[in-house]
Amino acid sequence: MIKSKGYAAKDQHSPLEYWEFERRELGPNDVLIDILYSGICHSDIHQVRDEWGGTQYPIVPGHEIVGRIQAVGSEVTKFKQGDLAGVGCMVASCGECDNCKSDQQQFCQQKKTVWTYNSVDVMHDHSCTYGGYSNNIVADANFVLHVPETLDITKVAPLLCAGITTYSPLKRWNVRKGHKVGVLGLGGLGHMAVKIAVAMGAEVTMISHSPRKKADAALLGAQKFLNAREASAITASASYFDFIIDTVSAPHDYNVYLSLLKTQGVYICVGIPAAPMEINGRSIMGGNKILTASSIGGVQETQDMLNFCAAHNILPETELIDIDYVNEAYQRVLDSDVKYRFVIDMASIDKQGK
Repeated sequence: MIKSKGYAAKDQHSPLEYWEFERRELGPNDVLIDILYSGICHSDIHQVRDEWGGTQYPIVPGHEIVGRIQAVGSEVTKFKQGDLAGVGCMVASCGECDNCKSDQQQFCQQKKTVWTYNSVDVMHDHSCTYGGYSNNIVADANFVLHVPETLDITKVAPLLCAGITTYSPLKRWNVRKGHKVGVLGLGGLGHMAVKIAVAMGAEVTMISHSPRKKADAALLGAQKFLNAREASAITASASYFDFIIDTVSAPHDYNVYLSLLKTQGVYICVGIPAAPMEINGRSIMGGNKILTASSIGGVQETQDMLNFCAAHNILPETELIDIDYVNEAYQRVLDSDVKYRFVIDMASIDKQGK
């Protein structure tokens, strides 16, 4: 077994704290990665606190992982020791079903997608997976990404979740020059949606209830700003957008924003509130509008996203922290007090447990 150290929560009410544990041995198609940086995603908080149910404790969160390969299995040809690599939300799947073969491993039809943490590793030893708030990770090489060396590795990690979550639907719907894209909500997902849509050539409008975010949106590349609190501005923007990407995970009135779409416009949900969505059928029937949603992307699409970001020099806006600040960082995420993602410097784990 491979000795590891990280930060874990022992139950839903406990803070994250230093914990030593073991990972499975390196198999022939595995790689061992020394983790350098790990991003904090809001979904980490949900799972640490068992807000979605089904959390297995102790839990080591983290599915936005960047590091260097320390060792490779005997059958691995895509990577070598020293390569800069990333791991996102998945570490294995069946590889045989139609979805896995079409780069949709996140929807494995055999229900064998192995998530990076808080998941039973049904493809290997049926142990519980532990995530990136740790010094190393073992993963199937087919689920490991090449991270372009041209990118600032202190900032890359959130691309493995926030980046692919927004890139995937924008790419799928072929967003390009001439399209008008509205981005609802300026946070971890929203700020990446702005950057990526701008790089694709679209005219991008930030839609927000907070006028104070207008300047930030402009710095990110948004050409326009729509104050969602101003009824007159909403009315004036009716039937304006080809696409709206909704990153908001708090309850809100979808019907208001659907009115902003052109005929046959597309409304893409990437932030899903816990409460049921309430949609008036006329909001989509009037104008043959399309209401859809998107999760993460597959492995190849995630690699394409990293390459796209390298080509366009796209990186998240981040704040670098030591691991012993993680509990304070969680509270700041809940308070919307970060622009726009925390990244943990995992070298700081070496200061712990001594």
